[in-house]
Amino acid sequence: MTKISAEIIGTMILVFLGNGVVANVLLSKTKGHGDGGWLTITMGWALAVFMGILVSAPYSGGHLNPSVTIGFAIIGKLKWNLVPVYIASQLIGAMLGSLLVWILYKDHFSETKNEQDKLSVFTTSPSIRNLYYNLLSEILATFIFMFVTFYLAEESIFFHKKKYPLAGLGYLGAFPSAIIILGIGLSLGGTTGYAINPARDLGPRIIYSIIPISGGKANSNWDYAFVPVLGPIIGSVMAAALYLSIK
Repeated sequence: MTKISAEIIGTMILVFLGNGVVANVLLSKTKGHGDGGWLTITMGWALAVFMGILVSAPYSGGHLNPSVTIGFAIIGKLKWNLVPVYIASQLIGAMLGSLLVWILYKDHFSETKNEQDKLSVFTTSPSIRNLYYNLLSEILATFIFMFVTFYLAEESIFFHKKKYPLAGLGYLGAFPSAIIILGIGLSLGGTTGYAINPARDLGPRIIYSIIPISGGKANSNWDYAFVPVLGPIIGSVMAAALYLSIK
């Protein structure tokens, strides 16, 4: 597997399972409809991160997120010429993952009357729309995510090939990364849905805007789309700057 294919496949798994748990909770007549709510969604996303990293880490480092790629380029753990390739691969993977969610839950999209619930399967949205604070929320959540991840990368194989052998739960770096995502989702995700990943939001938003959905669908909210793209990037840059100043 190449770095490109690893990032595409890993991000596809991440979004397929992450958006899949949202579909299972929100869409009508699913087995998980109405059960668990936010706790189920945050745990599902954490496991999605674990499985995406598990598959891709040995080949690309398991970034699966432009914020991670940019942050690690800033601190010198990734060559800058790889950044555009990684980000393009992550965007493609996110689009493929969201497309698979639509295919899998197609009948349930048709049964769902609430158009906002359909949109939420693909994109993040604020609980209270205030673009300034929504952007700040994404910046701060990503800042914490990246700052902790930088230290995790020092002692694990999260961004290193074969530094440690396989463990019972797979590569050692995958499980702590999932725990970080779970903690951020539970503590900081209530305001904007903690995108903390531009590809995770932008790729599915593109797919949502072009696919047909029976029963109608909500506006894609492109006027909000800059928040889950720009916010995580700013948060990652800030975390990298602090990390370098401390180191």
